[in-house]
Amino acid sequence: MVTSIILINAERNRINQLAEQLQALDGVSEVYSVSGKYDLVVIIRVKTNDDLADLVTRRMVALEGIVKTETMLAFQAFSRHDLEAMFAVGM
Repeated sequence: MVTSIILINAERNRINQLAEQLQALDGVSEVYSVSGKYDLVVIIRVKTNDDLADLVTRRMVALEGIVKTETMLAFQAFSRHDLEAMFAVGM
């Protein structure tokens, strides 16, 4: 499983519409509207690096309103939520 975090600067009048279009794409797990330097944070979970490349360079690039992106790959996950779910089996 490949997990990627994409930070997006978007055209101001398209942020909400863009977020809805992004969350509809296969492989997009979550989309957050955020404050600060970026407008949207997109969490992607796909099977392979080729799937990630296809999503970012073919499907996302076709969406109107994206001004700039920064893509990060996750190496390991350290999540209290995941640990709690794993140990809550049968409780």
